[in-house]
Amino acid sequence: MSDGTILGTGIDLVENDRMQDLLARWGAKFKDKVFLPDEQQYCETKAFPWLHYAGRFAVKEAVSKAFGTGFGPTFGWLDIEVVRDAETGAPSAKLREKAKELARARGVTAVLVSLAHTRNYAIAHALIVGKSLL
Repeated sequence: MSDGTILGTGIDLVENDRMQDLLARWGAKFKDKVFLPDEQQYCETKAFPWLHYAGRFAVKEAVSKAFGTGFGPTFGWLDIEVVRDAETGAPSAKLREKAKELARARGVTAVLVSLAHTRNYAIAHALIVGKSLL
């Protein structure tokens, strides 16, 4: 998988009520800016979609922090896709386009994520590992 070098770590906490408000206020405009179609489809099948959108938002933020870039010119919201393992249901981050290019340039071999929910919050942690280029 990797040589075990930790290249970056990130964490993010999202208030579920805030996500519910954003979705109610901005609807598809917000969803299309931040979430890919498969992510939206997954969330919309749930009884409380905003809880799952909050979790995916937290994962994306945590990954961007692990890279030390945040979102902007380096890569955007749609360059990280939160997917579920078909067997275990565990979340993972699939890098797309610009994020994949950055990972390749930095020697990243894996992006590990952990996601947890409570009634009020979603929290995610991301760890990027690979081969140190130093």
